[in-house]
Amino acid sequence: MNKISFYINSMRLRTLPLSLAGVVLGIMLAASDYRVSWPVILLILLTTVCLQILCNICNELGDTLSGVDGEGRSGPMYSLGEGGLTVREMKWFIGVMVVCCIASGLLMIRASFGTLLDLEPICLMMLGAAAISGAIKYTLGRNPYGYRGLGDISVFIFFGIVSVLGSYFVAARALPTWIMVLPACSIGLFSVGVLNVNNIRDMKSDEGLRMTVPLRIGERRAKIYHTVLVAGGWLCLIAFNLLRFQDPWHYLGFITLPLYIVHLRGVWTRSGSTLDPMLPMLVMSTFVLALLTGFGYLEFLLCQ
Repeated sequence: MNKISFYINSMRLRTLPLSLAGVVLGIMLAASDYRVSWPVILLILLTTVCLQILCNICNELGDTLSGVDGEGRSGPMYSLGEGGLTVREMKWFIGVMVVCCIASGLLMIRASFGTLLDLEPICLMMLGAAAISGAIKYTLGRNPYGYRGLGDISVFIFFGIVSVLGSYFVAARALPTWIMVLPACSIGLFSVGVLNVNNIRDMKSDEGLRMTVPLRIGERRAKIYHTVLVAGGWLCLIAFNLLRFQDPWHYLGFITLPLYIVHLRGVWTRSGSTLDPMLPMLVMSTFVLALLTGFGYLEFLLCQ
């Protein structure tokens, strides 16, 4: 592999559908309520991709420096572990991605609000700074919160609440109503589920190096916790659809329910590295669910 291939490998592109799920749903729900701009949509998606890549490469560096990504790792090996990139090269890559996140985020805000010097843009810039800081400090720094069992909270906030509500706000240039918290919680709970499966898989290699929820409560309780996360995500989505004006198209995303049932069965019947296929299954199920749910609300408008 050449250097470019190693950089691409560290991006972990298979994680992008999860980060895009909440954003896509937020944008499509905004488009069902307001007129949205294509340039703004594209910049929201670009900013999301940049932030996810930044998070991924920071995690790789942090896990390598801490010893989490050692020889006993259950999951796939990445560029630092294979020796394809040096620590110095990864730090340079992180710097580049921070610049990309800042540039893309500022362009997104400017395209949506027409200025950077108003209350809404300033609040969004502060939120963006928090997102960049959160991505870096998850596994890097003196006291990374990802090693203290706080990753679940962070993923719920940034992949769920911020992702759905933030993209809705930027696309619509209007504050979402309170019931929009429900689909945001739904995507957030499914996203925490992805992290939880990852942590259950890596329990043996993580022990003594970092603390995760499964290590705190044990594998069986972690699987019960996982079931609650998935069920809670579906309950939030059902409640959202019931509280919105009724139309059969709103339930289009429900055709993905069998995928979640198969996923849960796989989680309960597998352990260790055999759980690895359950990760992309939940990621893609969540992305397709978000896409179909959003399309269901747009389809209602198109049929008018």
